[in-house]
Amino acid sequence: MTKLQPPAKTFRADALLLVTAMTWGFAFVAQRKGMEFVGPFTFNAIRFLLGGASLIPLWYYQKRKDRQNARIKAVDKKFLIKGGLLAGAAIFLGSSFQQIGLVYTTAGKAGFITGLYVIIVPIIGLFWKQKTGTGIWLGALLAVVGLYFLSIHENFSIALGDLLVLVCAFFFAVHVLVVGWLTRKLPSIPLAIGQFLVCSLLSFIAALWVEEFIWKDILDAAIPILYGGLCSVGIAYTLQVVAQKNAPSSHAAVILSLESVFAVLGGWMLLSETLSARGLLGCGLMLTGMIFSQIQTHFVGKDFFKTRLLRKKMFKNHKP
Repeated sequence: MTKLQPPAKTFRADALLLVTAMTWGFAFVAQRKGMEFVGPFTFNAIRFLLGGASLIPLWYYQKRKDRQNARIKAVDKKFLIKGGLLAGAAIFLGSSFQQIGLVYTTAGKAGFITGLYVIIVPIIGLFWKQKTGTGIWLGALLAVVGLYFLSIHENFSIALGDLLVLVCAFFFAVHVLVVGWLTRKLPSIPLAIGQFLVCSLLSFIAALWVEEFIWKDILDAAIPILYGGLCSVGIAYTLQVVAQKNAPSSHAAVILSLESVFAVLGGWMLLSETLSARGLLGCGLMLTGMIFSQIQTHFVGKDFFKTRLLRKKMFKNHKP
C-alpha cells in the first residue's frame, strides 16, 4: 500500500510540481526566443551544459547525506557511463527535433505536441508486453483528435514545425522508457548529470558541423539560454525530485501535464502568439487526453473510495 502523506505535505508537494510545470512551460518561450540569435544545436549545447553543471552541487549534497546515513552503495561506473550515453543520445534526438521545430512553429503548439509523449510511452511499452489500460486508449484517441484540430490543415497536411515536434515527442517517449529502466539500476542524479552532459557534447559536435559560433550572438541569447539551462533543467529538476517524495505519482503526472498550458500562456504573454478557436479546441482535447492517460486505476471504483476514507480517517485530527 502506498504510504499516505499528511495534507499539508501533499499540498506543498503539489505546489512545487505546479511551479515545475510552469518553469518547463515557459521554457518553450525561452527556446523560441533564443532561436532569434543562435542555431538550435548551439542553444542546446550550452543550455544542457549549464543544466548538467547546475546539478553537480545537488549530487554532492546527496552523496554527503547518504554518507552520513551510511547508505553509500557501490555504483558500476562503466554501466553509469553506458547509461548516460544511451539516455543522453535519446534526449539529444528529442531536444534537437524540438528545437529545430520551434523555428517553424509557436511555443504553445510545441508545448502541447511535445506533451504527447505521456501517451506515446505506454503505447510503445506494449512492445515490451506492458499492460495498457482503457484510460490510455481513450486519452490517445482524444489526443489524436486534438492534434488534428491543432495542426492538420484542410488539405490534410501538417506544418513542418509541428511534424518535427511530433517526432521529438516519440524520442522523448523513448527517453522516458530508457531512464525508467536505468533508474532501477543507477542513482538518478548522477544519471541525469551524465545524460545532460552527453546531450551537450553531441549538440556541440552537431553545432560545429552545421552552425557557426559567434560570441556576440551567444551573448545576445544569454537570458534564454540561462533560463533554459539553469531554471528549466537545474532548478525544475531539483523541485521535481523534492516534490515527488511527498506527492502521489498520479498527482505528479497530472500536474506536470499542465506544462503545455503554461507554454501557451507564455507564448501569448511574451511572444504575442495566438491560437484560433480550432487550435484552442485541439489544445483542450489534447490536454484532456493527456490527463486521462495519467489517471491511475485506483482512482476508479472501490479503490478510489477506499483511499478517500482511509485518508480521512488518518488525518481527521491532523493540524498542519
